[in-house]
Amino acid sequence: MSNKIYPIGIQNFEKIRKDGYFYVDKTPWIYQLVKTGSYYFLSRPRRFGKSLLISTLEAYFQGKKELFEGLAMETLEKDWIKYPILHIDLNTQKYDTPESLEDKLNGILYEWECLYGKSPAEKSLAMRFEGIIERACRKEGQRVVILVDEYDKPMLQAIGNEELQKSFRETLKAFYGALKSKDGCIKFGMLTGVTKFGKVSVFSDLNNLDDISMRKEYVELCGISEQELHDNLKEELYEFADAQDMTYEEICNKLQVYYDGYHFTHNTIGIYNPFSLLNAFKYKEFNSYWFETGTPTYLVTLLKQHHYDLERMAHEETSADILNSIDSTSTNPIPVIYQSGYLTIKGYDREFGMYRLGFPNQEVEEGFIRFLLPFYVHINAVESPFEIQKFVHEVRSGDYNSFFRRLQSFFFDTPYELVRDLELHYQNVLFIVFKLVGFYVKAEYHTSEGRVDLVLQTDKFIYIMEFKLDGTAEEALQQINDKHYAQPFEADCRKLFKIGINFNSKSRNIEKWIVE
Repeated sequence: MSNKIYPIGIQNFEKIRKDGYFYVDKTPWIYQLVKTGSYYFLSRPRRFGKSLLISTLEAYFQGKKELFEGLAMETLEKDWIKYPILHIDLNTQKYDTPESLEDKLNGILYEWECLYGKSPAEKSLAMRFEGIIERACRKEGQRVVILVDEYDKPMLQAIGNEELQKSFRETLKAFYGALKSKDGCIKFGMLTGVTKFGKVSVFSDLNNLDDISMRKEYVELCGISEQELHDNLKEELYEFADAQDMTYEEICNKLQVYYDGYHFTHNTIGIYNPFSLLNAFKYKEFNSYWFETGTPTYLVTLLKQHHYDLERMAHEETSADILNSIDSTSTNPIPVIYQSGYLTIKGYDREFGMYRLGFPNQEVEEGFIRFLLPFYVHINAVESPFEIQKFVHEVRSGDYNSFFRRLQSFFFDTPYELVRDLELHYQNVLFIVFKLVGFYVKAEYHTSEGRVDLVLQTDKFIYIMEFKLDGTAEEALQQINDKHYAQPFEADCRKLFKIGINFNSKSRNIEKWIVE
């Protein structure tokens, strides 16, 4: 029986090492970071180990050699010099007014001024920060290490409020400018966050930051690779397999489908979400651990604001410039959704420099689609799983009339002002419903020129559906027959339903369906 203690929610390196928690050794990459550069930025999704990385760097620069016993760093580092450290954690505050950010920074600066002194001439937050860096360097006799955790939290919380974002942007831009103006007093600097706000944002003057978010040599800096999984948790994999009544190969494959699949640049190995993976090992159960810790509603707000076609999410294409930077004035929601961890890199066209995106794994895909449903139809989040359960039951039992009546109810009472693009709204609702049903039955879904065609398969039934907008159900059924959509299933012993459906833009609902 394994005696590993999993550090769920523990982000302090010293606590993990002293209290005997499980730790995957990331120190070879940390050593490479500190020996080959001075200023870094790393973007990773939430719960991906960014705070632990910052804490590990802090312990290293504090010279705490004893914490690295048995790790690669123990033999790599020879000097173990202690440096003064200025650690900023912006993750612990609600930022809803300009004053909330200023109060947070003021509190941090006050603590440092108690240690290193202050000057009456330093009036602004940026000037005080510059003065602290200079005095800390002089007092300790060593250059300063600056570690910033979740630098972008204020900006993220202000998405949708341009005035507040502008205020935060100006405050942080000046504040972080100290990293450039006091370069001679700084040994090392690292900023982490979920997103990178670019162009007219906080990074525009910080051109000395090395952004390693899409660097191949650092893809394993946070998260867990397939090799690390097998090197560190082989015994536990067998125990997990026994608990799930599965073989070793089956448990490995299922873990990969559920929690692997993050690619932070092209042609690299997949990375497991560490939070979900370790929870799964702790409880020996498959669940939506990462997703259940909270999905920000601003992601849905962005999708709806920009009239985004949800069907595109599974095969979105974009460039590295767009992925790497979020412009608060942009009308493209994809960079935020990618950097937040709901999409990842699935392919790369080297000739044109274009990335193909998609959901990283089943946990994220199913969780995100489930999360979207209450925002697009008039049911609440509590009712949502029960509605999908009923849809699946109706499909499995061949009760297509109940299925379509339930689908009609999803379009009832849709406020007109919410449906500026009626066709897109109708496509998005159908996409969500059939995606969710497709997690339980085999579904093939695609759109073309305003129509939706769909094949659903259960152990007893095959449904071939054709949707029309402002046509007729008869025309839809005729198209199924004329284009021989049923031909691949002619030799199948399951019962086949061919269904033509018409959606009426005046009633804003499904008008009629006919079955053959």
